[in-house]
Amino acid sequence: MRISFDLDDTLVCPTRLAPAEPSRLRRIFRRWLSDALRRGTRTLMRELRRRGCSIWIYTTSGRTPIRIRIWLYLHGIHVDGVVNSERHREELSDHNLSHVPSKYPPAFGINLHVDDSEGVRMEGEEHGFHVVVVRPDDEHWTQKVLDAVHRRHSPELALQK
Repeated sequence: MRISFDLDDTLVCPTRLAPAEPSRLRRIFRRWLSDALRRGTRTLMRELRRRGCSIWIYTTSGRTPIRIRIWLYLHGIHVDGVVNSERHREELSDHNLSHVPSKYPPAFGINLHVDDSEGVRMEGEEHGFHVVVVRPDDEHWTQKVLDAVHRRHSPELALQK
């Protein structure tokens, strides 16, 4: 299963709304890579990997894929792919969609997207992709993601038996 995560207000939250992971970054990197990683992210990513998931980032921000990869790597997280606003725009120009959604995970083979936006969830309903919404102040957000992964995996596991 391929799962993607939004960054802003999903994995990167204001610390007044969500506690951050303890920083592993050396002071020299903190200025350049100043985003605080949401608490629980490292453990969640390890568990998703254990379950055989491929981890992607799907953000409409202008952050470059290399910056995102380095930032996560320095937090001990490896991602398999990054979709930023530029890659999204390029890929969706090849699709004949009457209304181009802000995110379109199926274009990248993504089975489940995690986002803070109800608008993205509504686009998922309209365009036929799965979204789990996690708010920045949700203390149980990691379990919500794991439950959604389990629900998405269950039909696939039943077919394999």
